[in-house]
Amino acid sequence: MDRRQALKNVVVLAGLAAAGGRALAQGRSYNTLEPAQPTEDASRIEIIEFFHYGCPHCRDFDPLLEAWLVNLPKDVYFKRVPAIWGNPMLKQLARLYYTAEATGDLHALHGGVFSAFQSSKVPLDTESGVRDWVAGKGIDADKFMATYKSFGIQSKLSRADQVARSYRVQGVPTMAVDGKYTTSASLTGSHENTLKVIDELIAKVRSDRG
Repeated sequence: MDRRQALKNVVVLAGLAAAGGRALAQGRSYNTLEPAQPTEDASRIEIIEFFHYGCPHCRDFDPLLEAWLVNLPKDVYFKRVPAIWGNPMLKQLARLYYTAEATGDLHALHGGVFSAFQSSKVPLDTESGVRDWVAGKGIDADKFMATYKSFGIQSKLSRADQVARSYRVQGVPTMAVDGKYTTSASLTGSHENTLKVIDELIAKVRSDRG
């Protein structure tokens, strides 16, 4: 990174901290992971949302997060990891997430899962509930459920559980930045502040990389 870019990152960090009304502070607005966790693409900055579809806070955070993702910088990439914690219901909801991702239906279904499961009480933690619901959305239920039951999805569930444990996730939504930092509304005070802190942490990672 050249000197001009380094100075730009310092300005960004200062400006974001002022806008957020608080300084970026270890233990207060974010936590540092020890040890740091590996990321999928070391050339870019990884952002993870740990969430689950049964979480009201995740439902409230989701539209704010989606709006933030519209302007995601080119050197940053985002992924979600469903929290399972050994809970059978959460495992089935995570299975729905990964199936929708694998079939290309995630964009069409993701936001609706929150309202269907939490507000309309659609039993999306059951096979029959998922089949009926996706069929009602005009999706080929047979193909969807074949993926739902596949070994590939089971492997993703096992991996998700492992990743959440490695990050020591105890509540959701929790956001992780580049395998090094985690933050959440319990630290920042609000979902809006969480996104500001993530912006600050992204600038910090850029600066630290030099």
